Amino acid sequence: MTAPAGVSLPRMQRWMQEVVVHPGDIAEAVASPSARKALGRAAIEDVILPSRTLAPADRVGIYQGMYLMRMEEALESDYSALKHLLGGRAFSALVRDYVAAHPSVTYTLNRLGDHFPDFVATWPRARRPALCHDLARLEFAIAEVFDAPEVQALTGEEIAAVPPESWERARLAPIEAFRLLAFRYPVNAYLQTVRDEDHEHPDLRRKDTYVAVYRRDYSVWRHDLSQPAHDLLTDLVAGKPLAKAVAAALARGGRRAPTTDQLFRWFREWASGGVFKSVRLR
Repeated sequence: MTAPAGVSLPRMQRWMQEVVVHPGDIAEAVASPSARKALGRAAIEDVILPSRTLAPADRVGIYQGMYLMRMEEALESDYSALKHLLGGRAFSALVRDYVAAHPSVTYTLNRLGDHFPDFVATWPRARRPALCHDLARLEFAIAEVFDAPEVQALTGEEIAAVPPESWERARLAPIEAFRLLAFRYPVNAYLQTVRDEDHEHPDLRRKDTYVAVYRRDYSVWRHDLSQPAHDLLTDLVAGKPLAKAVAAALARGGRRAPTTDQLFRWFREWASGGVFKSVRLR
């Protein structure tokens, strides 16, 4: 890359960014208003030298073509089940439209998919946008949990140290690597069949499902929950005192209302599973 008179290095870098992330072909990218604005009166030949076999535009075109491929590879690593659901061609089109609206702007591709679930929900080519949105939300939660900061979960000794009479006012905080989700479709079951390479996928008709996603011992776990368990856990991670959360769960009732013993059994399972990081008694 050369530095023509009147074109600073930051301007050349902005021009390169505009050209590489442009969704059209290289000719359209070079001629785009944003690229022309970044370069000013200079021509591409003033910025990029030709090689023995390639013109300046062709040299930049190599990077432009690789950009979209790299973006698709990065998103596929987090959204493999969504790609399976949509099919390879539709997923490629989705990625192309997404990165045109949300190009990579950080040094790490870990943040590339931050807007992906919401984009999928409104993508006009999605045949079942609500289902695609649910599946993308689940896969995004898994990626978030995988990258979340490591914190020490409550130990058995810390739990045992809480006086029995104090548990009713105990307020619990979840670890950072924890997400609690409600879905309109059985996307967790679908994701598992994709990962198992099992072609006996679940019926993807409308069915409310609930999933807890958390990391423990450097592995990401996904647990299906009943609605009462989800509602109780929602109250607990929101900071509601244990006694009030249990009372609210019992008050909700219903045909499948859990017993008090069941509620406390769930709580013990979550606590021993490392979902909570701290307990406050005031």
